[in-house]
Amino acid sequence: MKLAFLGMGTMGGPMAANLLKAGHQVTVYNRSREREEPLAAMGAVRAASPREAASGAEVVFLCVSDTPDVEHILLGPNGVIEGAKPGTVVADMSTISPAATRSFAAALAEKGIAMIDAPVSGGSEGAVNGTLAIMVGGDEAVVEKVMPAFQAMGKSITHVGPIGAGQMTKAINQVILAGYYFATGEGIALGLKAGLDVKKVVQAISGGAAASWVLSNRADNMIDNTYPLGFRVRLHQKDLRIALEAASEIGVAMPVAAMVSQFENSLLVHGYGDEDVSALARILRESAGLE
Repeated sequence: MKLAFLGMGTMGGPMAANLLKAGHQVTVYNRSREREEPLAAMGAVRAASPREAASGAEVVFLCVSDTPDVEHILLGPNGVIEGAKPGTVVADMSTISPAATRSFAAALAEKGIAMIDAPVSGGSEGAVNGTLAIMVGGDEAVVEKVMPAFQAMGKSITHVGPIGAGQMTKAINQVILAGYYFATGEGIALGLKAGLDVKKVVQAISGGAAASWVLSNRADNMIDNTYPLGFRVRLHQKDLRIALEAASEIGVAMPVAAMVSQFENSLLVHGYGDEDVSALARILRESAGLE
């Protein structure tokens, strides 16, 4: 397939690389142009703008940080809407507002451009390994058209409903993850304070009902009090804001997500926004007198 990929960040770069490895023709664009270079070395074509990248592409993927970034890339000056031809599909793999997603899709539809939302979960490891969970909202026929490309990036691809449903599903994912991260940090702080070998504790409980991706992949961060980048605190906090706004619109209380969001705000204030989300353990360790 002839594809464009916009956004070469921690997630987008490896995702675009997997499309190239699968044999697709890929044109790339990133605001910080040096991030395009590793993809160009793999055979990607570099474009000077989203408009140029979208020109001639069957599917335009984007994976950027927040709702305003998506709006600018799609609808702004030299945006995708100015370069994509009728019949082009836009697949947004960012995590943004469900309501904004529906608005962007309506604007693109006026130009004959279809849009699906396809946010992902699985962290930077999943992006590199091509094992992401992809949550897709949009017209079924359009989703099927994009499926070969999705299969190069993920191992779990689920069509969850109409446009915007992918983003709402991702919001739910982030709310549940907030609880996992926080509860895992609490348990580890308890084990450390009790003087246990917490790595053995994690091994023991990983075989039972407490097992989770967070416990398997991020417990060592919390035990060692080091938080190398997997998924940034600031981005998870943004995701929780989106989820809390969506919940407020439909009248659902989310006390755990709201609490974790406030703790993440504190991490941002103290300069930890670019650490992995498991840095929530910093606060729990401190409150337990471990720091």
